[in-house]
Amino acid sequence: MNIPFSPPYIDDSVITEVTDSLKSGWITTGPKVKALESEIQQLTGCGPVLCVNSWTTGAIMMLRWLGVRADDEVIIPAYTYCATALAVLWAGAKPVMVDSGSDFNISVDAIRQAITPRTKAIIPVDIAGFPCDYDAIMQLVEKPEVKAMFQPTSPVMEKLGRIAVISDAAHSIGSHYKDKTSGSQTDINIFSLHAVKNITTAEGGAICLNMPSPFDNNELYKELRMKSLNCQTKDAFTKSKAGGWRYDIVGMGMKANMADVNAAIGLAQIRQYPMMLNERKRVFHEYTEAFGQQPWAVTPPTIQDGRETSYHVYALRIKDITEDQRDQIIACISQSNVAVNVHFVPLPMLTLFRDLGYRIEDYPQAFDNYSHEISLPCYPQLTTEQVRFVAKTVIDAYYKVIQNQ
Repeated sequence: MNIPFSPPYIDDSVITEVTDSLKSGWITTGPKVKALESEIQQLTGCGPVLCVNSWTTGAIMMLRWLGVRADDEVIIPAYTYCATALAVLWAGAKPVMVDSGSDFNISVDAIRQAITPRTKAIIPVDIAGFPCDYDAIMQLVEKPEVKAMFQPTSPVMEKLGRIAVISDAAHSIGSHYKDKTSGSQTDINIFSLHAVKNITTAEGGAICLNMPSPFDNNELYKELRMKSLNCQTKDAFTKSKAGGWRYDIVGMGMKANMADVNAAIGLAQIRQYPMMLNERKRVFHEYTEAFGQQPWAVTPPTIQDGRETSYHVYALRIKDITEDQRDQIIACISQSNVAVNVHFVPLPMLTLFRDLGYRIEDYPQAFDNYSHEISLPCYPQLTTEQVRFVAKTVIDAYYKVIQNQ
């Protein structure tokens, strides 16, 4: 049996939607992007949604809109994918890394300890699709003593009057927090629509706008949509109409837009997402049932304290092993043609960030999570037979490695 890690969900409805885009004669930003934005807004209950060409581009654009500059600090977890930190660096600010909790997500206590007058934003990350403790984070930035420490360095920051919270929800579309679907818990929420995500556009991201009063999120959407098209006053769809050629460039924008041909994939998927999500949930429960009988297995959080995962990654942890033993188990699993992964290598262990002075020794929980973790295949197409095969392969690999030590 050959089981890939995370193939995209492509059925006839996806092919039909993409073909419709190709036959329309319009494949870049146009009506399908707008339709996908509307579908995401309906799914999440958030404010206006802007689709862009990647999570990373969306985060850079929002940090630049916020007005961060050199010496400004943005708090992020050390346990995340590199894009979280790279977005901060590309926006011109300094990533301040903090440790995680045992649920993989950023530690709120660690955030509080890291806040300084230079802190301008916090980017919590929903690891594997399990939401962070957003009530605690939003309450933290509203505390009088934290707001008193805040020193704005841009007009947007002055208008907000506190640290901004930008959720890295790359994994968590369809997750729930306190009876609400993920997308509306923070000032800005950014989903990834990359090829391996629950909903994909091959490459892409979606920015959900939830800025508090006195911000007007509808006006902000218009501003950001223009920024995503190099600050051109007309998009290509409008400019292509007869007599509509004249345009202007009114600011320092970016080329960040999503194309209709990409949006078509996500549009077909999101319309059947309840089914896709239920199938992911089935896979999770089958894994948990199999590993629940193993004393060495730590199954990932699914429903806890009013939070429910999006069932994106099944992040299994194995007790009382070393990083090397974990790697040996993965190698053994691979011999059975089962593809597994690790989420994630903590940022301070990567050459770029190590050379910038970050030390993994400062983030013990992040290292502990990483060194014991194996991500298992989890997607709607997996059959019960395949899930059981993966579970048996992992269990057999564990005992083979441990008994040979």
